[in-house]
Amino acid sequence: MSVGLVIVSHSARIAEGVVELAAQMAPTVTIVAAGGTDDGGIGTSFDRVQAALGEADSGDGVVVLCDLGSAVLTTETAIDFAAEPERIRIADAPIVEGAVAAAVAAEAGGSMDEVVAAAEPVAPEPERRADADAGPGDDAASTAEPARLEIVLENEHGLHARPASELVRTVSGFDAAVAVNGVDAKSMLRVLALGLDRGSTVVFEATGPQAADAIDAVGALVRERFGE
Repeated sequence: MSVGLVIVSHSARIAEGVVELAAQMAPTVTIVAAGGTDDGGIGTSFDRVQAALGEADSGDGVVVLCDLGSAVLTTETAIDFAAEPERIRIADAPIVEGAVAAAVAAEAGGSMDEVVAAAEPVAPEPERRADADAGPGDDAASTAEPARLEIVLENEHGLHARPASELVRTVSGFDAAVAVNGVDAKSMLRVLALGLDRGSTVVFEATGPQAADAIDAVGALVRERFGE
């Protein structure tokens, strides 16, 4: 099981398109579209959202991404009527980027809080710098030697969405805090924000009990060009 996703849009086509895109990155995650009105028009439908929430919930909760204000209001009303509203969260995130990042986090086995955090925009620059200065995983840093890898990116299109999702899934499988060029490698939005192109020098740093294993796995992934 994993956290499920619901995409609520005023347009059925937009909702279905976002589902199609996010599913490319997370084939085992249940992602349900709830777009348009009951008669196929532009708008949102309480019944469609309510049904999608039920369909997406496999037991680990549901995260919802919405496009415009009334989509949020409709979703909030549906949550009010849910049997277990505490298992549903609305992510305050852009619907496309947020859905892809949330799907990758859910595919990696993230909790509902982790999936919401993955979807929502990265922290402002001063906070990111503070995170980077502190290094990945201060608590874990005391339990094992840190590991580091510096490598040149050879993928033709750089670290775009698909290889970024592979990186996030890989590092999420280890008990280690991993940073890529100073940002959290488990955050797809932060990884994509780096804008790393082919030929970029990439520095991975890890701390925690499985730091060395995580860096070994990342090294193999990069050398295999992320499967592309």
